[in-house]
Amino acid sequence: MRVLLVEDDAQNAAYICEGLAALGVSVQHAADGDRGRAMASEGHYQALILDRRLPQCDGLTLLKALRAAGVHTPALYLTAMDGLDDRIEGLEAGGDDYLVKPFHLAELHARLRALVRRTGNDVQTRLRAGDLEFDLLARKVTCGGRELALLPQELKLLEYLLRNAGSIVTRSMLLEHVWQIHFDPQTSVVESHVSRLRSKLGASGGREYIRTVRGAGYLLIAHPLAQ
Repeated sequence: MRVLLVEDDAQNAAYICEGLAALGVSVQHAADGDRGRAMASEGHYQALILDRRLPQCDGLTLLKALRAAGVHTPALYLTAMDGLDDRIEGLEAGGDDYLVKPFHLAELHARLRALVRRTGNDVQTRLRAGDLEFDLLARKVTCGGRELALLPQELKLLEYLLRNAGSIVTRSMLLEHVWQIHFDPQTSVVESHVSRLRSKLGASGGREYIRTVRGAGYLLIAHPLAQ
């Protein structure tokens, strides 16, 4: 399951991201409403987790804007605003569920799974490019029928490349969507991870999967060619 969390409290966000990740959920995080709206509009998420009180753009305004723009990703409000009127207001703004803080992580996970099942938004569970396959539920990658041992950050990197297979992704896009870094830290983190991932993929089948496009970025080849 791929989820976007829009939460300005860093401690709470870390707890949710780490807890859901341990349950096999891929979580991306936005710390304010404007960033959350942009990511929800551009990304391919199966569910959204939204706080009501957010800097830049509050949760209600954010979701109303998404619904008006035709984004129908199921959304769960996770907020301390627990009044009946608050719940009604949230649901009428386009929300699909409402969970009040403090909460149990197990209940949040169960509600997310129910949302995805109910909306039929769980159809895509595998990503493929040629003989490269990523099982999103099991978080396992096979290449030429052989399972690869990838580290968590390598899995995130490969997932983003697969979702954009056949299109060039820039270094900035990778920093933003894989590492959630919205500035250039002047490090080689992208290059080193791409190099290791390329090596692991290449060692599996002797094919070229990730191509460096000079001056532009990286391209995951939708139909890998023999070297």
